Amino acid sequence: MNFLRLNLHVLLVALSLGAQTSPLAVRGLHVSAPKPDEIPLVLRFIREVLPKEGVNVLVMEINYRYQYSRRPEVVDANALSKGDIQNLAGACREAKVRFIPMINLLGHQSWGKVTFGLLRAHPEFDETPGKYPNNEGIYCRSYCPLHPRIHEVVFDLIDELSEAAGADAFHVGMDEVFLLGEDDCPRCKGKNKADLFAQEVTAIHDHLAQSGREMWMWGDRFLDGNITGIGKWDASIIGTAEAIRKVPKDIVICDWHYRMAPPTAAYFAVQGFPVVSSPWRNFGVARAQLEQIRMAHKYATEQLASHMLGVLQTTWCDLGAFITAYYGEGSASSSVVEAVQCFRELFEELRKGGLR
Repeated sequence: MNFLRLNLHVLLVALSLGAQTSPLAVRGLHVSAPKPDEIPLVLRFIREVLPKEGVNVLVMEINYRYQYSRRPEVVDANALSKGDIQNLAGACREAKVRFIPMINLLGHQSWGKVTFGLLRAHPEFDETPGKYPNNEGIYCRSYCPLHPRIHEVVFDLIDELSEAAGADAFHVGMDEVFLLGEDDCPRCKGKNKADLFAQEVTAIHDHLAQSGREMWMWGDRFLDGNITGIGKWDASIIGTAEAIRKVPKDIVICDWHYRMAPPTAAYFAVQGFPVVSSPWRNFGVARAQLEQIRMAHKYATEQLASHMLGVLQTTWCDLGAFITAYYGEGSASSSVVEAVQCFRELFEELRKGGLR
């Protein structure tokens, strides 16, 4: 029985078990970190817009744009201060919004020709050392999860940012990893990629658990892009999918799909993970993902439905641009306008429809 048939089978079985419902626990928004001079605008947005729209979780992707004192060598441009993070987190608490900081780990260590702070400061951590000048020929760089010093640095960053935010959860990214177990890496060469991915996920999870923090991450590398037919972006074709059976089950999986709505949230729930569906700028896709959650809460067992927590919409644009477009101020690109419109429509649907 293939992946999609399995999920349809699970949903049909659920339909036979009678209607049960549970509240939609997560109504979230994922955003980029603002520039320092945008802090007043963002504070206004948090206080005014998030409660009005019904947002109760804000995931902010900060990466190396924070003034880390423990590892100052990794700091990127437009870095936020400790006071900035405390103000953002404080505004979220006032608005009854859970603030979850994020650093995208393992992959996404570069974009275009720019290598981000970690590998810029520590090129010895690179999974493909000395290769791909100017990052040409690759999507994004990865760090080597087996380097003996990588975790002492990464854990310092996680801890400092979490403490500044007073956060009880942390999003670690880990999406779209293409460079892993490479032959160019003296430590990873020849190793099973699912094992490498699972070991890194587990190491980060266990570190967060020591301080009582919940781990959130993107789920695409746990999906098999060939079996499902959903390809190399929404899923993995490099052999990491089997890692799903080798990691702790209390990780919150953010199941992103932007062009389609395959039943992968149900797959994660059946595997025992808490999961949120993550659309971007297509309301049709967002509505289809929400409908799958509604169906599970209406017809599935309480245990299965309880794993399907809700939604985390992504924005993938400058946060200042997203906010000004929301307020109808200035001009914005079509992708920003579409993300704002999807946000408005999805959260209107959540407010009026709940889990009917």
